[in-house]
Amino acid sequence: MNTQWFFEDVNAFRMLCPHKFKKYKKVHKSDCYKKQDYIYFSEDAANNVYILEKGKVKLGYYAEDGSEIIKAIITKGGLFGEKAILGDDKRHEFAQALDKNTVVCPVTVPVMQDLMRDNRTFSLKVYKFLGWRFKKLERRLEMLLYKDTRTRLKEFLKELGEDYGYCCPETGDTIINHPYTQKDIAAMIGTSRPTLNIIMNELKSVKDLDFCRKEIRIYTS
Repeated sequence: MNTQWFFEDVNAFRMLCPHKFKKYKKVHKSDCYKKQDYIYFSEDAANNVYILEKGKVKLGYYAEDGSEIIKAIITKGGLFGEKAILGDDKRHEFAQALDKNTVVCPVTVPVMQDLMRDNRTFSLKVYKFLGWRFKKLERRLEMLLYKDTRTRLKEFLKELGEDYGYCCPETGDTIINHPYTQKDIAAMIGTSRPTLNIIMNELKSVKDLDFCRKEIRIYTS
C-alpha cells in the first residue's frame, strides 16, 4: 500500500490549483517546460509556490566542487517552492524539469496566503505538508552524516517502499515503482553511480532485492 503522505498522494493539483476556485479562475495559468529546463535557480526571487500538473521536477543544489545534490524528485500533483509561504524571499535550491512536457501551475504567495486564510482545511494540509517535507530532509541529512553507503541505500530503499511501494499479494514482497534513475539515487544517498551499482548488485546476488530500470523488488526473506 502506498503510504506517502496524502498531500502528494491525493494530488495537490486536483485539490488546490487556483483555477478550481472561482475567484482565481480567470487569472490562472499553467507554465510548460521542456526536459532540462530550469523553473527557477538558487538565489532567484521566491514569488511563487508551484503545483506540478504533469511530468517530474528535480529539486537540488550544487556543491562547491560542482557536484549535484538532489533534495527531491517531485511527481504529478506534488507541491514545491513551498518555503516562499514561510517568508523566504530567495530560493535555496534549483528546480529543473525532468520530462519533455512538464506542466507547472504557479501560485503567487499572496494567492496562497489568501487560500490559507480563507480555508482552514486547506491551511492545515499545507502546514502538515511542510512538516512532512522538513522531517524527510532532516532524516536524509542524518543518514548522510552518520551512516555508511550500504546502510544509506537500505534506508533510502525503505523510504522508497513507503512512498511508492505496494505488497505483492502472491509473495509478500515489496514492489517499488519509482521515478528515479540510478544517477538520481546515487546523488540522493551521497555516493557515485558505480558504487551504487556495485552495492545494488551485491544485494541482488544475496537475494535481498531485484531491480530493473524503474522497479525494485524487496524480498521478504
